[in-house]
Amino acid sequence: MYCKVICITYKYDNKVVMRYQVKDPATLRPRITGCLRGVGCFGWLGLVAAGLLPGRLLAQGPGGVSGTLLDRRTRQPLPFANILLLRQADSTLIGNTQTAENGTFVLTNLALGRYVVRAEALGYQAVRRPTTLAAAAPVVRLGEWLVAPAAVQLGGVVVQGEKAAVVNDLGKTTLNVSKDLNSAGGTAADILQKVPSVAVDDNGQVSLRGNSSVTLYLDGKPAPPNLRLDQLPASRLETIEVITNPGAQYSAQGTGGIINLVQKKQEQPGWNGDALATAGTRDKYTAALSGNRQVGKFNFSGTVDGLSNLFHGSSALQQVATVDGRTTRTDQTGASTRRQTNHSLRLGVDYTISDEQRVSLTAQYYAEHYRTAQDFTTLLARDPTPAFLLRNQNTQADDLQGSRVSGTYRRTWAASPGRELTASASYYLDVGTVTTQQRVLDGPASYSRNARQQFLDVTIHMPSVQVDYVHPLDEKRRWEAGIKTDALLTPGTSDYAVQATPGSEFVRRDTGSYRYSYRQLIPQAYGSYRHKAGLWEYQAGLRIEFTGLSAQVLPTGTASQRILNLFPSATVARTLPHEQRLQVSYSRRVNRPNFLQVIPLPFYSDARNYVVGNVDLRPEYVHVAELGHQATWKSTTLNTTLFGRFASQSIQSLRTIDTVATRRSGQPDFITRTSYANFGHTASYGLEVSLTQTVTKWWKLTANGSYYRNQVASFTGDGTRANFTGTAYLLNQFSPTKTLAVQLSGDYRAPLVVPQGRLLAVYGVDVALRQRLFHDRAALTLRVSDLFNTRRQYAQFAADGLTSDIQTKYETRVGYLGFSWFLGSKKSGSSIEDQPRGDSGGLGG
Repeated sequence: MYCKVICITYKYDNKVVMRYQVKDPATLRPRITGCLRGVGCFGWLGLVAAGLLPGRLLAQGPGGVSGTLLDRRTRQPLPFANILLLRQADSTLIGNTQTAENGTFVLTNLALGRYVVRAEALGYQAVRRPTTLAAAAPVVRLGEWLVAPAAVQLGGVVVQGEKAAVVNDLGKTTLNVSKDLNSAGGTAADILQKVPSVAVDDNGQVSLRGNSSVTLYLDGKPAPPNLRLDQLPASRLETIEVITNPGAQYSAQGTGGIINLVQKKQEQPGWNGDALATAGTRDKYTAALSGNRQVGKFNFSGTVDGLSNLFHGSSALQQVATVDGRTTRTDQTGASTRRQTNHSLRLGVDYTISDEQRVSLTAQYYAEHYRTAQDFTTLLARDPTPAFLLRNQNTQADDLQGSRVSGTYRRTWAASPGRELTASASYYLDVGTVTTQQRVLDGPASYSRNARQQFLDVTIHMPSVQVDYVHPLDEKRRWEAGIKTDALLTPGTSDYAVQATPGSEFVRRDTGSYRYSYRQLIPQAYGSYRHKAGLWEYQAGLRIEFTGLSAQVLPTGTASQRILNLFPSATVARTLPHEQRLQVSYSRRVNRPNFLQVIPLPFYSDARNYVVGNVDLRPEYVHVAELGHQATWKSTTLNTTLFGRFASQSIQSLRTIDTVATRRSGQPDFITRTSYANFGHTASYGLEVSLTQTVTKWWKLTANGSYYRNQVASFTGDGTRANFTGTAYLLNQFSPTKTLAVQLSGDYRAPLVVPQGRLLAVYGVDVALRQRLFHDRAALTLRVSDLFNTRRQYAQFAADGLTSDIQTKYETRVGYLGFSWFLGSKKSGSSIEDQPRGDSGGLGG
């Protein structure tokens, strides 16, 4: 037995040495093996018994050690870092634990004596601190413990400890925007294409696992309803967090999940900043300037950015409609231009009252201008009338301005690590106008030549307040609670006008003009309990939300809802041997109808199509379950997730022929109407896989994909439609030299069924490179999106008496050249630790 034990010891002592990363392993190995040889039979039994105990090996006593692990540069907490307690005399491992999400750790029940506390965090230098537990001071509080990013020597090249562009965890995916070279000159919509099961259409509408009910957050607070991902510059963002199955501490809104857009906020000591300018082919430009200045207990930060993009596009439509026994065939081709212009100014100040208290204030202003022009040539054939040709032009002009003010107060207790109080308030004010016009440029004399216009005057008020509190019962148990109230008020007008002759003024018509008001109030409260028991971790929570909304449209009618809901959630996780983790989670969520889906106000996209809400529309409820497994090896991380989504009262959009409007129009074609309705139960389920692999010192591979059964309710209400679909994304990161980085990526979205048809496959390839210059004071980035010009949208729809085939192709193959200059002590580091941190804003409550 003694010989067997010694053999096993020799087999594993190399791993021990490598784990502690000592500079001279030869001096440590004899001490380990010598110590193990001297252990008798009873000693071995004790070690075996101790190894079977969950959690830590602790010498029972009155002592204790606590502290908070922080990033030295950003002073952000480091969660899930390993804390080791070693006996100072012989470096024997006495106990270990992990830091909590806020970076805190506690070791208790320690015998008095001299120890060394060692902290190990991925991507950071390991640090040690001697500690003495004496009778006069048995409890030692280390306070804030600052650690620096690791520097690893690879063949003479020093590379800073590095996080990936895409970080996959169980139930959560984080995209580090500044690490993704393909973000240069792009938008948030471009970045989100890299997340498993995510799809973003040409209008910036995002869907997750085939579900478009995704809740957007901006810095941890609900985003304005008019936020468009395709108009939000990627340069404004630090990270994007995608949470597929949120717990009770998150809002229940969004059956598809939550996407939190975290904006840049510099908090590095001293004076720091960066400037960025990017130019793209065919009139596309972005620029950004951000920085911070830390003076004593104050940190001042600011960001200003702008974007001006011109995109060209084309479209084709083949449509057949039957009204009153007569069939109309439409064959349409079109060309379009889309100009996006926006700029933003964001200012913030943080004040550290004490080591336990901090206040943050942020103010932001932005302006967005959106112009589209579409020219169509349409061949109309209506039995038995001979075919004729039409030329139409549709234009849209959006002019929006918004402001946001928010404040946060955070309170911690050094005597009670993990205890935290957060209170915050925010207010959004968005105002603007949206003008759409439709003109007939050429056609038969019998066809109306009057130009039509819809003018929307939009105002959005969004106040929000919340309080969250976390209280640890001990080092293994804690409870958390919070309250929150969100409000939304949108008064406005919609004026319909007609231009009798080209060049004349538009004359308002009472018919088709409306005044509207929409109000929504959602008070909420939640509570959750978390318990760690050895290798197991449990969390259960309950969220209560009341929905009160009222909508009034004059002169058509009103709508109101008053609903109280309970949303339970639970998570069970198990730590497995060899760096593995297994987790199962469940939550109940809701998709509340939004303003456009409820209010009975028609919005005209062109002269033949309009969208109108349904006052009888009710919320959609969904049960979400996930089973995830994570495994980590030396250079590989593999995440696998099985998921299921079971919905009732599914909200679906429907496109039909408006036969009444078609008769009244007096034109030889037809008018379509898009609205919303609740259908029956649906169920979708599938598999997601993500892999991060370091192939060589200069090549890192990130791959993710999904394969799932997507089920939707049939538009006829007599069943469901389903297909097996999926997504795939592959990112190659190359470092051919110490200053050059290259990324090659490709994505694919398989065909997807919708209630009235299906969307065909979309795929493309992107390439980018970044060269660091002037001793890391600057960087030059070159990228080409959609290298082979393959990304385009194909859709096939069918309804009673209506079939449509639609093809759209926007300008997706674009070359971008960007230049960045880093100010102060900030440099073009290869690691995310060298980039500004964002303010998550606190998603709780």
